[in-house]
Amino acid sequence: MTARLLRFPLFLILTGIAALMMLLPALDALMRDDTSVARAFFYAGLLGLAAVISTGLAISGHVARREPTGAQHLGSLLLAYLVLPLYLALPFYEGVQTTSFLNAYVEMMSSLTTTGATLFDAPGRLADSLHLWRGLVGWGGGLLIWISASAVLAPMSLGGFEVTVRAEPGQDDAMLGRFQRALPSRRVAQAARVLTPVYLGLTLVLWIALMAGGERAFVALIHAMSTMATSGISPIGGLHNGASGLGGEIAIFLFLVFALSRLTFSSDTVPTARPGLVNDPEFRLGLALVMTVPLVLFARHWIGSIELAEPVHPIEALHALWGAVFTVLSFLSTTGFESADWQASRAWSGLGAPGLILMGLAMIGGGVATTAGGVRLLRVYALYLHAHREFERLVHPSSVGRSSGTGRRIRRQGAYIAWIFFMLFALTLTAVTAALAAAGLDFEAALIVALAGLSTTGPLITSATEDPIRLIELGSFGKLVFSVAMVLGRVETLALVALINPAAWRE
Repeated sequence: MTARLLRFPLFLILTGIAALMMLLPALDALMRDDTSVARAFFYAGLLGLAAVISTGLAISGHVARREPTGAQHLGSLLLAYLVLPLYLALPFYEGVQTTSFLNAYVEMMSSLTTTGATLFDAPGRLADSLHLWRGLVGWGGGLLIWISASAVLAPMSLGGFEVTVRAEPGQDDAMLGRFQRALPSRRVAQAARVLTPVYLGLTLVLWIALMAGGERAFVALIHAMSTMATSGISPIGGLHNGASGLGGEIAIFLFLVFALSRLTFSSDTVPTARPGLVNDPEFRLGLALVMTVPLVLFARHWIGSIELAEPVHPIEALHALWGAVFTVLSFLSTTGFESADWQASRAWSGLGAPGLILMGLAMIGGGVATTAGGVRLLRVYALYLHAHREFERLVHPSSVGRSSGTGRRIRRQGAYIAWIFFMLFALTLTAVTAALAAAGLDFEAALIVALAGLSTTGPLITSATEDPIRLIELGSFGKLVFSVAMVLGRVETLALVALINPAAWRE
């Protein structure tokens, strides 16, 4: 029944789910006696349900006889990211009442793509029910990319999976035995049944942990949803304004690990011949970055700030080290939460605004088939293997590689595809930066905003510079360019290239 339902256009299904989700902020606003916001969400939800039901009945006879292909599901996913925020923005626009519809659209686009950038710098400008809607949309966007990566991108050898398979990007890899040959709708239905309870359960556990740490239930819920979706959405302007303290940061830190590798919650799509999380190259590379970068920042207290003759206090040193460790993992997972001790870490290392470090971490990104964005750790690992082998050949030209068959494939074909993706990412970053510069931003600000959109790390806009960039001051053209960048960062340019390949559309 579920697989048959998924034969309907993805946009129609997502609209129906969004309409049902609107009842939650409507109920929340009603409990807060905010009748104007409650009416906005309730009426928008009813309108969406009516439109979905009428459209579904009108096309049900035609849809039931045809099975969408993987490429059609991918095209529907792209269309949903572009069009669905128009509907999501309706109650948000009516609820705020003091902003333009374009601002509401960009805000919902940012939430749905799990970017988490906001045009409303002051959290108090939005009612709590509107913050809840932002968190719910971001949480749903994280679940959407989880299911899409497993059921659509992976079988089509996209989303980072192209590094480890023999099939060309955009082509089915079922013949290799890594994915069962099944109809695309059945794969989506199966992934939804398996992943949704896991996603919901992990969010619930983190919510309880944050409340146990002393956080208010409403704030804890949004922070839990933002952590699982790696959106970085917060109703209070960040973790440092919360009440959970160090305990809450430790809980979030543990759950951010799920963004480093899919093997933290699944055992399929193993990228090496040796199974297990310990042997997963993504997880090991991510941990290496989380350990190395904070140690470099920590050691810079003595290397780059020798003129400081103040005595070292162990407690202050530990706070500075923790602030760096948490913030590094947060930006590597493209979440963008800052530790309450991040300011102490910056002062300890002597760096005013370590923007290049945060931008580099966000560009690397998290694991394949996770909610994180960026280039992805598996692609970086493939490029590392290839570079390591080339250095070996410079020293020993006649040497023979000792890797297994999987390792050789990653080092050769995988590295080639990873390099193509990296070049596409760089060209897209250049184009978006140039467009934002034409919209009125200076080069540094344009680069930061472009990278924030393409890596889906919205908080980078306020963290990478001393003076935060205010998105709301961008013109209409700049906001639309930023919206396109967020979609490109979420769907990935390689997937768009695969969509225009005629071979991907053959049944």
